[in-house]
Amino acid sequence: MPKSAWLSDALHGYLVSHSAPLDPLLEALGEETRRAVPDLWMMEIAPEQGVFMELLVRVSGASRAVEVGTFTGHSSICIARGLPDGGRLLCLDSSEEWTAIARRYWARAGLEDKIELRLAPAAETLAGLQDGPQFDFAFLDADKVNYPVYYEAILERMPPGGLIVCDNVLWSGAVVDPERQDDQTRAIRAFNDRVAADERVHASMIAVGDGLLLARKK
Repeated sequence: MPKSAWLSDALHGYLVSHSAPLDPLLEALGEETRRAVPDLWMMEIAPEQGVFMELLVRVSGASRAVEVGTFTGHSSICIARGLPDGGRLLCLDSSEEWTAIARRYWARAGLEDKIELRLAPAAETLAGLQDGPQFDFAFLDADKVNYPVYYEAILERMPPGGLIVCDNVLWSGAVVDPERQDDQTRAIRAFNDRVAADERVHASMIAVGDGLLLARKK
């Protein structure tokens, strides 16, 4: 399974063993992801990140969530499990191949009634949503160049107290490497600076997984 890159294998094992355990369903999903997507399986969130996100959803009291970038479904399962009965998660992705795996595991987890998947460019889907508060919780884990687009579209559709969680904001340490000047790295740096300066939110960056940036709407 993926892990927070700065943790040794021993320390990572200790951390995971002292959190809520990864259940057999998520273990099976991780194994299938490695087989089905051998070149990109590291896009799956780390187990400690999934546990943390489910806890975040629960303590925030969120009932309406949105995820931008679903991949094979690990994060969506964790988010949906944190929602109360009657809660809803809207998943936005453009890959029918990857989300086909997610759909099967949603069914196995008994979460089909909580999750809606829309296959289309996420920016278009978000732009087509009605105005006004629609989401209490959001997870961004898609193309980094468009993070600002997703962030703005979701933030304006959140009430005060709504929480946006953004993944990969440390980019395996590349954000502080002056030699890394590719488009994705520069986009993440600019996005991190933008959220840190955004007076509409309280922001906190934490070293979980590949780095999470939490932004709670004031």
